[in-house]
Amino acid sequence: MTAPAQPPPPGDPGQLPVGTRAAVDVLCSPSSTLGPLLEPLGLSVVLTAPHSGNLIVLAAADGRPTLSFHTFERVMGVAVARDALAVCTRSEVWFARDAPDIAAKLEPRGSYDACFLTRGCHYTGDILGHEVAWVGGEVCVVNTLFNCLCTLHDRYSFAPRWRPPFVTQLVPEDRCHLNGLAVAGGRPAYVTAAAESDTRQGWRAVKGTGGCVIDVASGETAVRGLCMPHSPRLSGGRLYLVDSGTGRLVAADVAGGRVETVAVVPGFARGLAIHGPLAFVGLSRIRPTSDMTGLPIAEHPERLKCGLAVVDLPSGRTVADLEFGPPVDEIFDVQLLPGVRRPFLAGPYADRERGYPLWTVPPSR
Repeated sequence: MTAPAQPPPPGDPGQLPVGTRAAVDVLCSPSSTLGPLLEPLGLSVVLTAPHSGNLIVLAAADGRPTLSFHTFERVMGVAVARDALAVCTRSEVWFARDAPDIAAKLEPRGSYDACFLTRGCHYTGDILGHEVAWVGGEVCVVNTLFNCLCTLHDRYSFAPRWRPPFVTQLVPEDRCHLNGLAVAGGRPAYVTAAAESDTRQGWRAVKGTGGCVIDVASGETAVRGLCMPHSPRLSGGRLYLVDSGTGRLVAADVAGGRVETVAVVPGFARGLAIHGPLAFVGLSRIRPTSDMTGLPIAEHPERLKCGLAVVDLPSGRTVADLEFGPPVDEIFDVQLLPGVRRPFLAGPYADRERGYPLWTVPPSR
């Protein structure tokens, strides 16, 4: 079980070395504004790093950021409920439940206000699951391999619920690279895809200009001409998303089919969470094995960062940030835990995490 990293010693300009079981430390460089910004918001941030296999929890204590790393194989989307997390990985959706009675007993006493313990999983097989969300009490998964939204089923790998009208078959061919989901009123509202393609891997040929936003209820494509869009989110009556291939946070006018730039960030933007006037945007560097040919973001790879940018929506200004060094090179999802200032989390692979094991049993009668 991972123990939260200690804040930098006095006088340190902001390097946070976070130990792992590997012989490598992850260097994390927060801006001086990050801790003071997070603490009064009364929340913590969850980020996923698929390539390094880490679910990362960012919190703040005494005005300084704290980090803990937890092992999940190719971790992608995270769905947040009041007392539970659903974590989409290479072949499973893992479930972690909050045990507040245990949180109160963890040492040092009074440090943690939530304790998420991994308690089960559903095996889907490798469906290239991307974002996940709670919908009507169920977990809805963006099933990228089969180009659909699906839920989990006790007897089957998954249960298909919806796919774009231009995809004519339920086949494992990643035809349009469906990747992001926005939920409104307890229902799927909008999804993002890399292209309106109906052929195997067809999105790759047009990934620079074929990106789109699709209205789930009508099946109509609301916005076209995007460059690898991800992470649609509804907030304050507006639809925000990241146009990853251009490194932009944008607001979409779905009625007019247009987007306007809110901010430009120094990375392949992927992962978005919004709290009031603040947008938490995930940043990634381009891995050597990634095919980003033709994308504007790939023109200057040396300028790209991996981490988190906190953007003030009214001004488009980045007010705080966090940068990770190798081996953390990419972020996929960013989620917030409102009302949780310092969570403890136990991943499914205790032998790969530092700390001590925890067991829970029902109370005695």
